[in-house]
Amino acid sequence: MTTSTIFSGVSPISLSPANNGGGNSPLTLRDMLFFVRMRWLWIVVTTIVFLAMAAGYLLTAVPSFVASTQLVIFPQVNGSEAQRAFAEDAFIEGQLEIAKSSDVIGGTVRLLDLDSDPEFVDQEPSLRDRAKNWLMGISSQADTAPQDATGKGTRGAQPQTEKERLQDWAIATLLNMVEIRRIGSSTIIEISAAASTPQKAVDIADTLARQYIQKNIAMKADASRQYSDWLEKFIREQQRGLADAASALSTFTNAPRDQFKLAELQSATDARRTLYESTLTQLTEAKQRITYPVSDATIISRATLPLSKARPRSTLIIAFAGAVGLGVGLALAMIRHAGDRRIIRPHQIADANGLPFVTLLSRSTKTRNGHPTRFLAAGTGSGSTAAYPVIPGMAELSATVVGLRRKRRVVIGVVAVDPGNGASTIARELAVLSSISGAHTLLIDAAAQKSSLSKSIAPHSSIGLVDVLDNGELIQTAALPLTSTLKFLPLGKVEAVTPAIRLSSRRTQLSFADLKKEFDAIFVDISAFSTSPDANAIAPELDGVLVVTSHGRTSIDDTTRVIETMRNVGAEILGAIINHAPKRMQS
Repeated sequence: MTTSTIFSGVSPISLSPANNGGGNSPLTLRDMLFFVRMRWLWIVVTTIVFLAMAAGYLLTAVPSFVASTQLVIFPQVNGSEAQRAFAEDAFIEGQLEIAKSSDVIGGTVRLLDLDSDPEFVDQEPSLRDRAKNWLMGISSQADTAPQDATGKGTRGAQPQTEKERLQDWAIATLLNMVEIRRIGSSTIIEISAAASTPQKAVDIADTLARQYIQKNIAMKADASRQYSDWLEKFIREQQRGLADAASALSTFTNAPRDQFKLAELQSATDARRTLYESTLTQLTEAKQRITYPVSDATIISRATLPLSKARPRSTLIIAFAGAVGLGVGLALAMIRHAGDRRIIRPHQIADANGLPFVTLLSRSTKTRNGHPTRFLAAGTGSGSTAAYPVIPGMAELSATVVGLRRKRRVVIGVVAVDPGNGASTIARELAVLSSISGAHTLLIDAAAQKSSLSKSIAPHSSIGLVDVLDNGELIQTAALPLTSTLKFLPLGKVEAVTPAIRLSSRRTQLSFADLKKEFDAIFVDISAFSTSPDANAIAPELDGVLVVTSHGRTSIDDTTRVIETMRNVGAEILGAIINHAPKRMQS
């Protein structure tokens, strides 16, 4: 990573494996808050997507207005209290079915000319309507029309005309838009109709009520007509019977021989006359019911214009979409969180590798004034120390490193798992902080791959680490003094073998043991582990290694592999650093 990248940090979090519950630790409020902070974008974006879908539906959906008409039914039932209650329920259920009949619905379609209304005949049945029809056992017009036509043709009947087909389609559509129900256990029924405009809903509801009443009247008139026809036949029979009885009585009266027979004939004649007169009265009443039929129902409340749409219910849909979006967002965030192998929390590295401490460092907009070389060269002044640390969290990390060299002089390597993790910048800042504390410090650039320290601090140096390995006396010339307590040893020109591999061979003019005699702390910038074998070669020669990872980018599996590999070759892993952590991780 180039040294021009600037960071700020947070206090290092020292974690011991013994103090962490690991994967079996119970879920805490802190864990949940961390989850929300890390995955809030998933939750918010998913919720917004669902809300946008709901808003799109509300903007494009045709509004539906519902108007209702109420009628009261007068059941014509007799019998005991229990019988009347049962008969009343059965009577009202029958009236509800009459109100839903095709005659009533079809009459409404014809009166309101709905078979030419695009809302009723020019649209395919919606998925909701198809489901409703299927559950109710009603086939939609689109499905039944061809079958009906085929069936009629088979029976030799004329096929449906276009007008009949449109009427049947409009009837099926209107049936889906109408609800007829009984209110509680009362004798009041309510007819509700839905339409795209308030006035159309009112017209449909009122027309359905009138058509139902007319159907009821027509049914009663037809029943009275049939009853009247039967009574007329019965009266004619009674007339013949009465005439025969009267003739027999007249004949017997003119020649009386048996008074008992006379009384019998007189009684039979009177009975015939009484029955005839009663039947004649019933016939008169039946004729009156035909002429002036009375409905079993009457309208008690006509439909009024609805003040607002009934469907779609904006508030309910938005609330439902928000709840579903939030739930789906949480589910996706949890799936992502559970399957995310990237490093996002310090304890992931500490638990997996048993590290004594893990430090978080975050980005910042704080920058230095001027070139790093000129700035470090001015380090003897008081102004320079006031500007440090450029990475606030580095102060605590430096204190931890100082604790490691309290009783001995140390050589610490800084290696990144992947390029771009910021190992070069961290090595530089540790060296500066160490020198500010008064320790004689040496910063060595041993990163043969993308040597950013040498390019930024000593771009014009003619000799460096590569040359010192061949001639140890050149250390005094190659090590550039940056401050009174800090020197920098640039990389030099690398040829076939990298300096790190040559140092591990111990057959050079430079040794860390000799450097410890002059310097209290030595920091070595090493090439990233994934791009070079230098870390494995030089790590055993160091007193300790700091492993640098990148928050949200470096895999915990890769980090564990790096640490285990270096431990296998004898390296001591001092701790790990999570770079590029978001500022919200400070809490």
